[in-house]
This record gives sequence, structure tokens and C-alpha cells, in this order.
Amino acid sequence: MGFLDTVLRRNKELESMIDLDLFSENVPHRAYLKKMALETCINFIGRTISQSDFRVMKNGKRKLEDWHYLLNVRPNTDQSAADFWQRFIYELINENEVLVILSDKNDLLIADDFTRNEYAVYPDIFTDVTVKDYTFKRSFKMDEVIYLTYNNEKLSKFMEGMFEDFGDLFSRMIETSKRANQIRGTVDIDSTQSLSKENQTKLQNFIDKLFNAFKNNLVAIVPKLKGFDYSEVSKGDVNGKSIEEIIKLKKSLIDDVADILGIPNALVHGELSDYETSIKAYLKFCIGPLIKKISDELNAKLLDKNEYLEGAKIEVRGVIESDPIENAEAVDKLVASGAYTRNEVREKFGDERSDNPELDKFVITKNYQSADSVEGGESE
Repeated sequence: MGFLDTVLRRNKELESMIDLDLFSENVPHRAYLKKMALETCINFIGRTISQSDFRVMKNGKRKLEDWHYLLNVRPNTDQSAADFWQRFIYELINENEVLVILSDKNDLLIADDFTRNEYAVYPDIFTDVTVKDYTFKRSFKMDEVIYLTYNNEKLSKFMEGMFEDFGDLFSRMIETSKRANQIRGTVDIDSTQSLSKENQTKLQNFIDKLFNAFKNNLVAIVPKLKGFDYSEVSKGDVNGKSIEEIIKLKKSLIDDVADILGIPNALVHGELSDYETSIKAYLKFCIGPLIKKISDELNAKLLDKNEYLEGAKIEVRGVIESDPIENAEAVDKLVASGAYTRNEVREKFGDERSDNPELDKFVITKNYQSADSVEGGESE
């Protein structure tokens, strides 16, 4: 039985060694990948819209009134106009809808939560409207609020499904990269001594101190003990490919979200190649429709039908207009050809009309003539 006792005792000691805290196989799901892609793209649009100039116009002239101050300077006591519109866009795209109410103190407030009660022939009613920690007891009719929906089903489905798959893949790539660049070592232990619970604890504490010294100190000196021999298997000097693949995965996810939102990939990543083309596409296909949504809602809710038909309107300017200085040559041709008056050109570039009546006249400074005119020859 002496031989069997030896085998059983060795297996028992081996079982005790397996209890040492040496590794972990848990791979966390990195949900921040989803947050990063959304924040990058949505805030890019939000920063653009926050530069808008909201104009209350009547007969071609801006009216400086309460709405002008609320929309452009201070919508409420806690936010500037830029912060307000950036949050407005974030809620609209991320939540697929946004609700803005006017408080009793004439503050524009973005609702954090609400319930929409829909009706077929009557205006919808919003109840349980919550701003920060306060829930309004009253209800709000549709014609009393500013309410927009984004209606981007593709983004919602992508968020629900693909982000989970991308997160799992990203987490696995991170862990693989860590293992590829990991410093690995082995510890040879003299097994002639029995690994009791007390000895196992002491050994584990010594191993923890040893690796912490290697990890945290610039110069690490540790005692060399009899029966305890540490040697490195891998020095963690694997380079390149795994890190590049992680960067490509992050960029690919941002590109997919940007494509859904209509943002050219080059703009999101700050690439200057084809910058002019990308900017034009971004303003036309991404920002233009958003500004149209916002201006339509503001005109419908802040002006009544008769005011609008009499020439009053709310314009959102300052983002999609071209720079008149950069397009000075085109401006000259528009006026010189008699195609537009100078006041019409001012409006196209986001400026207000001038009171000078001369700017409403067509001016031709080029020697233009009709196509069927005949040059030269003598009259008989």
C-alpha cells in the first residue's frame, strides 16, 4: 500500500496547487464600443446644428423678440443655445424622438421622459412629462409643444443587434491582443513539502508580491528561494497586427453608423482628402433634411396660419449657406448676368435684405445678348 499512498498523496498535492489563483477566463463585454460609435457620429451632427442662427422673419426682415432670444441665446436658465441644440439633436437621433415644452416661466425644456397618447382625429396629448427630477402634473397638447421624430429604423435595428455582435468580437480581440503581448512565466516549486492551507496561502501571497514587483517597479529585486524558481516563457514583445485589427474594427463600426446617418466617413475621421466634396455631401444629405425638419416644426408651432401666409416665417441659417468670400467670383457672375438682384444674392448667402432700393434692381455689367441676335453687317 506504500506505493498507492505515494500516488494518492501526490494527486492531493496537485489538487491543492490547482486551487492557486493563477488565471481567469472571463471575457467582459465591452459595451463602450457602442457608446463610442454613437457619441462620435451624433455629436458630430449636434455640433454642426448648434452653430445655426434661428431667425424670426417678417417681410424679409428679422424681428428681435422673445423667440429670437430663446432660440439663439438662452432657451432656459441652465443651458446656452449651443448646449440646448446639441442636446436636442442627441435626443432626436439616439432616442428617435425629442419633446420640447414651454414652461410657465417661458423656458424651453427638453423632456427626459414622457408618454404620448395618440388619437385619430384629435391632437395627440403628452402626459407624465419629466424634466430632470420633476414630473409635470399637467398634460401638453401636440400644438403646444415642439416634437420631432427621426424615423431611422435602420439605426435602431443596428443598435439592437449588430452592436452586441461587434462588442463580443471587440472584447475577444482585446483579450487575444493582451495574451499575445503578455509576459508569461512559470514557477517551479519543490513539491517535497506538503501544501497545507496555510502554506498554500503563504505561497500565493509571495507569488502576488513577486509579480506586483515586476509589474509596478522600474527596478525589481526579489529574493531567490530554494525550491522556488521563476522563469519567463514569453517577454510580451509581439508586435503590430492584433492592434491594427482592433483599430480597424473600431473604425468600421463608426463608418457603419456614419453611413446610416449620412455622414461621409472622411469627415468623421478628420481626413482632408476630398474635403470639399465630403462637406457638400454632408450638408446636403445629412444636415439639410434635419434643418428642414426643425424649421417646419418651428413654423408650425410658433406661428399661426395667418402669420405664415402674410410672410412671417422662421428660418434656420448659418450652416448650409456658402461663404460669399470664397464664392466671390460666382456672386459677380450671378449679378453681372442679370440672373439675380443683389438682394436676392444676399439672401442666398444667408444675409438679410438691404433697405437700399438699388439692390432690388437687375444689373447687367457684361456684354450679353440674345442667341438670335445678328452681329456685324450694314443696314441698307
